[in-house]
Amino acid sequence: MVHNGAPATPADRAALGKAARKRSSRSSHGTWIPTADRPDPVGVLERQGKDRLQELLPIRYGRMTASPFAFLRGAAAVMVADLAAQPHTGLTVQLCGDAHLLNFGLYASPERTLLFDLNDFDETFPGPFEWDVKRLAASVAVAARENGHKEAHVHGAARAAAGAYREAVRRLAEQGELAVWYERIDADQLLPLIRSARRRGQVESSLTRARRRTDLHALGKLTETVDGRPRIVHDPPLLEPAGAPDMASLRKIFSDYRSTLPEERRLLLDRYRFADAARKVVGVGSVGTRCFLVLLAGRDADDPLFLQIKEAGTSVLEEHLPSGPYVHPGHRVVAGQRLLQAASDIFLGWVSGPQGRAFYWRQLRDMKGSADVAGMSPGEQRNYARLCGTALARAHARSGDRIAIAAYLGGADTFERAVADFALRYADQNADDHAALGAAVAAGVIPAAPGV
Repeated sequence: MVHNGAPATPADRAALGKAARKRSSRSSHGTWIPTADRPDPVGVLERQGKDRLQELLPIRYGRMTASPFAFLRGAAAVMVADLAAQPHTGLTVQLCGDAHLLNFGLYASPERTLLFDLNDFDETFPGPFEWDVKRLAASVAVAARENGHKEAHVHGAARAAAGAYREAVRRLAEQGELAVWYERIDADQLLPLIRSARRRGQVESSLTRARRRTDLHALGKLTETVDGRPRIVHDPPLLEPAGAPDMASLRKIFSDYRSTLPEERRLLLDRYRFADAARKVVGVGSVGTRCFLVLLAGRDADDPLFLQIKEAGTSVLEEHLPSGPYVHPGHRVVAGQRLLQAASDIFLGWVSGPQGRAFYWRQLRDMKGSADVAGMSPGEQRNYARLCGTALARAHARSGDRIAIAAYLGGADTFERAVADFALRYADQNADDHAALGAAVAAGVIPAAPGV
């Protein structure tokens, strides 16, 4: 940050934040009125699917028709287009791009500490901070409605997410650069948020399960022994053997991926050998992108490493924002993850594959776990929303001007009230869009494979 050739002072940065209120007032965030030329949501999804594996798209649509929340998860492109049609603050951070409730969760740091943080970065890109906050709040509202909560509780949970974000940004604005960079949320910090003994026991069990979700645990669940060697099990159409051409390509790009790792991690990777690979279907919005699971063997067959190779395309944010710093989509995903997360997977890397397609690599399982959002009580959902809002603020504070954002948000609750109003209004829009997809499926316009 430079101001008249010199580093900007905190006062200068705060002034920039307050000036942004003229471009987009805090209360204006509560507005949601679809534009007259709003793109057809089903058409947006169809265009997004043109470059995907066509035989897998019915799985994607089937998963999205399951519920309004499932639709929201897969419709990041729809919501980004809606957000881009509204005025924004211009206060730029590295966006997650898809900051809904289930894209937060548990994972292990390189020091083997269980952390809570953002965990999906396929859409990461620089953009206005409030887009992530609004997507989080909207997901809270949609999930709370599905849980049967009263509208007052739905509004309160969405407001809690945005309020926790504001409070965390203002706290971090008062801290030094290294303190902000080292900020993290240890999983053990989750337990004091739980008042119910029953629910606390469930969370403790979830933490225990996450700590057990290691490569060795995956070996027993995802492989079988064939001719004395472990092979990835087949579960069509979700997990299928990689054909000979894919296997040859994966072996080739494995060595190219290695070059994107730091030197000491290349040495570690060299101690593993390529054992098997399979094509894998993942997520909701990602279904149809090319994704593979690779099994590596270390010291012996009981020393596995599972890596996931996932196609990286253009972020849904890119057509609505200025160009970003990375040409390679895989590099964009990896760099965004490293910037946003408090600590990242030691095997994160990127590579170009056949036909110039971009991919990124990461561990499949490393003590990963997610919250069971369905069935949360109003109080539990509100606390979890606050936790996610806090984690999002920490991520944004690493890449954006936290002092400017804090000054924009201010000490009053104007911003979170407005965002909560937006969340409920957008939840209505999302329900309509979900119904439109359901109607297209019922009419035979969109093929869907429910329950897969």
